[in-house]
Amino acid sequence: MSRTRPVRVGEVDLETEVWGEGEPLVVIQTALTADELRPLAEQLAGDGELEVIHYHRRGYAGSGPALRPGSIAQDAADCRFLLEALAVGPAHVVGASYSAAVALTLATRCPDVVRTLTVLEPPPSGVPSTPDFVAASTRLVESYSSRGPTVALDELMGMLAGPDWRAESERDLPGSVAAMERDAPTFFESDLPALLSWELDDADATRITCPVLYVGGGQSGPWFAEVRTRIRRLLPQTESATVAGAGHLLALSHAADTARLVLDFLRRHRSAGAART
Repeated sequence: MSRTRPVRVGEVDLETEVWGEGEPLVVIQTALTADELRPLAEQLAGDGELEVIHYHRRGYAGSGPALRPGSIAQDAADCRFLLEALAVGPAHVVGASYSAAVALTLATRCPDVVRTLTVLEPPPSGVPSTPDFVAASTRLVESYSSRGPTVALDELMGMLAGPDWRAESERDLPGSVAAMERDAPTFFESDLPALLSWELDDADATRITCPVLYVGGGQSGPWFAEVRTRIRRLLPQTESATVAGAGHLLALSHAADTARLVLDFLRRHRSAGAART
């Protein structure tokens, strides 16, 4: 059974769900779909030896309002303060897509609170395809401003999951389409601008000394193949794994397969017991 409650972080409450006891592991909510990583968190909690924490970032579900413009650095600070409020740490940290950028930023700015780092396909930063990613993101922001959230949402999800994205999203996570429509303003007005100003440079990467796992989808395409190559160059301690048949939404469409890879990594890098502050 999980335990859900608001946790005060600075001036906002973050809706937080916790499973189990043991070494702390925090799953940072990614962008657009508030509960996209919740099935992964449940799978990780099934291990029975972890205290798994999943929370909604500012502007999502029951958490406090988002910042305008958004800030990945602020999201990383929120994660750190959440761990402090829960009196846990250092923690295993998991992030996917947008929240992989948050996790990487947390590990560069607060390396003492990150025991291990698992990233699922961080955004294309510092790779040959970055200009294409920036152009696509800019078009989405413009589409949201001129044509509204429904059109912009269709454009985005069509790129990520194809024309049947609504049916597929509901199959993998019932209620997710309505949640995306509810939280679309946070994504387009806060998260996308934050992504467009985020980068992980070589100097930042030298601060990450913990074990790192990169997990990608076998069908995610060239953008994320480039990201995998760059992460492995910047962080030579990185272990790499692939979920066959999965695309960029692998944490949702292949939650069990992804969790098995993460748990195998964690079993090889756990300490003898949980650390508490």
